[in-house]
Amino acid sequence: MRKRTIAGVLALLGVAAVTGVVVVIDNLADNIQLPRLIPECTVSADGTVTLDTVQMANAATIAAVGVRRGLPEQAIVVALATAFQESKLENLDDGDRDSVGLFQQRPSQGWGTFEQIKDPRYSAGRFYSALKKVKGWEEMRVTDAAQRVQRSAYPNAYEKWADESRVLAAALTGRATGAVDCTVPDAPAIRGAEAAAALLTSLKLDWGKKLGGQARSAETAGLTVAVASSDTGWRFAHWLVSHASATGLERVRFGDLEWHAPKGKWLPVTDGSGGNQAQVVAEVFH
Repeated sequence: MRKRTIAGVLALLGVAAVTGVVVVIDNLADNIQLPRLIPECTVSADGTVTLDTVQMANAATIAAVGVRRGLPEQAIVVALATAFQESKLENLDDGDRDSVGLFQQRPSQGWGTFEQIKDPRYSAGRFYSALKKVKGWEEMRVTDAAQRVQRSAYPNAYEKWADESRVLAAALTGRATGAVDCTVPDAPAIRGAEAAAALLTSLKLDWGKKLGGQARSAETAGLTVAVASSDTGWRFAHWLVSHASATGLERVRFGDLEWHAPKGKWLPVTDGSGGNQAQVVAEVFH
């Protein structure tokens, strides 16, 4: 009886060994295949920052709220550095004690309700309002300005995100050209008219009635945004690409450049229809 048991175990081990070889071969075959594109964004403007698509969308929203309030670029740098440190630019449901959201603001400290703070536009607006009350914040180090708002136990922690935040701010305020590249390889959850409507709604929520009112739906194709300058055009173009992953966006064109999913890079327009500096054109998947 014991001999049979030992023989059975050895047989099983033999099968497992063979199976293991097959698994190794399969894994090697997988490794030989071309790598699958990963949804991520690279921002290049006097430096390079790489974020996932959720972080990028949140960064673009923070910047849009600052621009629509007429704040200088430095305010956006401080806000982005704060959100980097507090949440890694993720809209968190919890944190230290009752902290929540991008800036880890606390309902118990008067920042708003849980639901309000979880709205990135609301939380960014509250941060900017508090920053404006800090006398001389414009001349402070990034970490000192952020700390005057946040009152963190780690007052110097914000400074390590200053360089990354300057890169993002330069792109998202429109000072840099074709600076936000986002790869979106997966098929969108929404398409056509639904995607176009959702895109327009999101843009107006971030940019407000005054700036967002420059956008017009192009039925099922997407939308166009009328712009008065190159900086303004790149603000919207970069915002659109930053939000592409969640909006069904396929293509963005401004001037002589266009971004196209899933490759995700800004390239020269080749069909002869480029050069329009008066509007940003966004197309969704059909």
